[in-house]
Amino acid sequence: MPASPVPAQRGEPAPSAHHRSGWAARCAQLAGSRPFEIVIVVVILANGVVLGLETYDGLIRAGAALHWLELFFRAVFVVEIGVRLAAYGKRPQDFFRHGWNVFDFVVIAAIFIPGLHGDPALLRVVRVARMVRLVRFSPGLRTIVSALWRSLPGVTGFLALAVVTLYVYGMAGWLIFGSRYPEEYGDIGRSLLTLFVLLSLETLPDLIEQGMAISPWTLLYYVSYVLITVNLLLNILIAVIVNSMEEARRLEMTERLAPGYDEDGDGVPDEVDRIAITQRLDDLRAVIAELERELRIDREDGHGRPHRDGTRTRR
Repeated sequence: MPASPVPAQRGEPAPSAHHRSGWAARCAQLAGSRPFEIVIVVVILANGVVLGLETYDGLIRAGAALHWLELFFRAVFVVEIGVRLAAYGKRPQDFFRHGWNVFDFVVIAAIFIPGLHGDPALLRVVRVARMVRLVRFSPGLRTIVSALWRSLPGVTGFLALAVVTLYVYGMAGWLIFGSRYPEEYGDIGRSLLTLFVLLSLETLPDLIEQGMAISPWTLLYYVSYVLITVNLLLNILIAVIVNSMEEARRLEMTERLAPGYDEDGDGVPDEVDRIAITQRLDDLRAVIAELERELRIDREDGHGRPHRDGTRTRR
């Protein structure tokens, strides 16, 4: 009897069936199961709680217990990566074709680098990076991260335009206010810093008041700056990110149509589920059509029309 299809880890391609042995198929089924994912999520959250507890100096006595918990977390994560690697059978290299798999492997393997233990701060950063792995278990978060990644080209263009705009206004501010207010506009560096802080609009009333002391025309400088940078440029940035979100959603919908994708984790690819549902709907339509035909015949028989056996009913 052929082995039933096994689910892929949510958000990653399914391992190819012809490269799986019986052991690999069991590992793939375990890695794609909902309880397995729940256990890993709980361990990641517990790891985050332990990292937070280590920041309190009053918990020095519990340091040994926290250390053993950290070793337990490492063991669980290593077993998780081992199971997911084994799910690919004779082609473990396919595991690294997915970006989130590479990230998980690097975060888990980095903790075992010998030189890393000599730098406690860097070691803590690697441990904190485990919390980012929660993104892989949430389709919504994966879509957001994918959208941010896809928006990088557009954001790069936006940053170039923003830098040019800030530089032009910074030079203009130095020429207008440099001699009068050297603390804010004494050089190009201070001028750019003042304008960068002005993006929050918190310092706008004070700066306008200073400018009005020089000339009412300085109001045009600040009004144009606010309109161009705070309104126009930030709206452009939002538009770039929103467009990337739509592209990420369309890409995710396309991936769901791929063969072997199993979103619900029931062990049957969604494509097979769709075919089965379509067949059931066709069977239901046929049954409903047969019932309607029989009811129509019965109604006709009730009005004195001949039965199917040739007799006539009484009115």
